[in-house]
Amino acid sequence: MKIVFPFLFVMFCFLALINPSHAQWVQTNGPNGGTVRCFAVSGTNLFAGTDAGVFLSTNNGTSWTQVNSGLTYTYVKALAFSGANLFAGTDGVGVFLSTNNGASWTAVNTGLTNFNVYSLAVSGTNLFAGTSGGGVFLSTNNGTSWMQVNTGLTSLVVNALAVFDTKLLAGTSSGGVFLSTNSGTSWTQVNTGMTTFTVYSLAVSPASGGSGTNLFAGTIDGAFLSTNNGTSWTQINIGLTSLYVYALAVSPASGGSGTNLFAGTGGGVFLSTNIGTSWTQVNTGLTSVNVKTLTVSATNLFAGTYGSGVFLSTNNGTNWTQVNTGLTSIFVKALAFSGVNFFAGTSEGGGVFLSTDNGTSWTAANTGLSDMNVNSLALSGTNLFAGTTFLGVFRSTDNGTSWTQVNIGLTTLTVNTLVFSGTNLFAGTAGGGVFRSTNDGASWTAVNTGLTTLNVNAFAVSGSSLFAGTSGGGVFFSTNNGTSWTQVNTGLTNRSVNGLAASGTNLFAGTSGGGVFFSTNNGTSWTAVNSGLTANDVRSLAVTPASGGFGPNLFAGTYNGGVFLSRDNGTSWTQVNAGLTKTYVNSFAASGTNLFAGTGRGGVWRRQLSEMVTSVERLSTDLPTNFNLEQNYPNPFNPSTNISFSLPAKAYVSLKVFDALGRDVSTLLAEELTAGTYSRRWDAANVPSGVYFCRLQAGQYTETKKMLLLR
Repeated sequence: MKIVFPFLFVMFCFLALINPSHAQWVQTNGPNGGTVRCFAVSGTNLFAGTDAGVFLSTNNGTSWTQVNSGLTYTYVKALAFSGANLFAGTDGVGVFLSTNNGASWTAVNTGLTNFNVYSLAVSGTNLFAGTSGGGVFLSTNNGTSWMQVNTGLTSLVVNALAVFDTKLLAGTSSGGVFLSTNSGTSWTQVNTGMTTFTVYSLAVSPASGGSGTNLFAGTIDGAFLSTNNGTSWTQINIGLTSLYVYALAVSPASGGSGTNLFAGTGGGVFLSTNIGTSWTQVNTGLTSVNVKTLTVSATNLFAGTYGSGVFLSTNNGTNWTQVNTGLTSIFVKALAFSGVNFFAGTSEGGGVFLSTDNGTSWTAANTGLSDMNVNSLALSGTNLFAGTTFLGVFRSTDNGTSWTQVNIGLTTLTVNTLVFSGTNLFAGTAGGGVFRSTNDGASWTAVNTGLTTLNVNAFAVSGSSLFAGTSGGGVFFSTNNGTSWTQVNTGLTNRSVNGLAASGTNLFAGTSGGGVFFSTNNGTSWTAVNSGLTANDVRSLAVTPASGGFGPNLFAGTYNGGVFLSRDNGTSWTQVNAGLTKTYVNSFAASGTNLFAGTGRGGVWRRQLSEMVTSVERLSTDLPTNFNLEQNYPNPFNPSTNISFSLPAKAYVSLKVFDALGRDVSTLLAEELTAGTYSRRWDAANVPSGVYFCRLQAGQYTETKKMLLLR
């Protein structure tokens, strides 16, 4: 029987072209935020420099788009415009130039001998770069070439630069303020009246009446004012209750009379309407008070924070609104599911976020969480626990709506990891070893007998056995809820353990630099299992149930290598990174058919497990001469059929099934395979009768076969 549907087949081909369906990771819609270190404004374009590169907003922060093409290093400390040219200073790879509003970037570092760029400033056709350890560099040709201009500059860590008239100011880490009147050719130290020589920020405004210039310096001892080009300074701290001033910004006062001066500090934003004579704290709505940068755009004031992204005020700081949609620069350290509630714990001041729709939307859940640097999460019933960097453990009984600190007996407050074993809650700390709570955190007891290394990074539970992974001490094993510990390191040649995972009687350890180790005897002996694991700094491990006769499935999250999968207990690994642009993977969580990955400064990512763990049978190792997709057999079929294909060379293979309308029905395979002939079985028990199309993509090769399912 021969059935032809020419119209439907053409439609399928068209849809397949406009909607490519490579199996891949997808970034969820957050959590949004992250650390914002600098801003730049050009017309209606607002740029934010973050630890995840540059983001652009064209609507006053309502939404953001990442603009990093060509930006090979994403720790951006400084941004500056010179005409239509946008420059980004990075902490490690120097200066990048974009001539198209961030759509693409090019490194411009010729002559720049120090690549840690902390500040940028523009004066006419001169571009200045302040570096960490190299002083100041000057470019007169938009970064094409640089020259060092340090004569007289005795402190070479330059945190801030400011231009006024034809003069240039440099704020340094140990030498205070320096002044140049000749484009950096020579510098003079101008610190009279300064009580500290650590300067974080500089700002310039016209003096009252339009005569002269007011210079402001933000330091570790508050703010200072100079009205005489830096010859002398006066401390201006009345009302400024937080003295670490990281940022300064100036805007015209309402009505055009006078000037508003803003200070971004470790305690939020302060406003002065009288050039610093007195200050008022203006933090309403500012949920993160560690402010790293400020900028003014028309009547809008923006604050970039540590960990919590961008805040906007339209009324001189009287109140603030968080504006982070699309700003996925956040550092996700921990993930946890409780039914439909999905929690993400973030560091760098982001706190905890909650999603009830698999990451489609996220909400901050931080009320009462006074330390928003979250390293770990643990769940037991309706109790959610967060381990933090500075203030120990917090508990929420209402899905993160509110938090209570639960630290009685917890004498070390840097909590790296949490785990439940039965009704016992264990906390692994930095320097204090392991603590145990038998009453949901109400009280804690140190349980360290035999634990000779007290920096605990990871736990794993297998039956009544508890394992602790440490920094430098390898793995420890307890069979009595931590009352005593035994070191179990034979064969564990790398003892900096970041992650542990247990699967039945199998135990896996992920290490810093040594990859993954495997034990079948509770850690008594270990074997390195790293074939195919091309990134050996392993930060997290996760196990999901076996599928298709393979497994269980072991996932390794690595530092800058992304995600690796092993279906044979680590004997071999395959990188499964399609679509994953953020390859620093700190944490995993599996829920239903999805695996979620928490990344460093890239938010949370999602991928269907079936795309990664579907099994394929290798029929022959003989090398085919061509790529080929065979007609499925049997055909027609009910309810399953076999699909065979050949690869003459190693390739990333996508094998997918579509219906007659071009809709993706099933991903049969999505992984890299070596040369050979393979077969994959498709079980169509859950789809209706009709015409289906199987498409093979292998490298540049694509072929499609029509299949007929008849009930």
